[in-house]
Amino acid sequence: MVSVVTLFAAPAQENMADKIRKQNMNVVKAAAESMNKELPKQVDRYTKLLSIKPKGETLQYIFEIAAPPKSDAQIKQEAKERHMQKRVTRGLCQNSARFLKSGIDIEYIYRSAATGKRLMDYKVSKEDCPMLED
Repeated sequence: MVSVVTLFAAPAQENMADKIRKQNMNVVKAAAESMNKELPKQVDRYTKLLSIKPKGETLQYIFEIAAPPKSDAQIKQEAKERHMQKRVTRGLCQNSARFLKSGIDIEYIYRSAATGKRLMDYKVSKEDCPMLED
């Protein structure tokens, strides 16, 4: 038997979840607009941050890698060997904690400057950062 409290609590929880989702989407959009004003920006010798795009509750950072004479395959292999996924995750857990704690995901997308092809992408959410768990 379903209690009266359960019947009334479920819609309230769903409504709150929708409100949080909408709020996060607005935050993502505003953050992307604000941060894009300073882009494109050279991050290091080989990497340039081109843009930041809002995608639902995710901030997508679009990077371009120019590492001639290396091929796309060599760049991908080096990223794997250097454990880039782990490094990116650790960095985002520390530097983007406020977004992540709020339920906003961060995605880094790397493209080749030579070919324009997508080389790798790393998506990080609150669940990927044990130190952020409540």
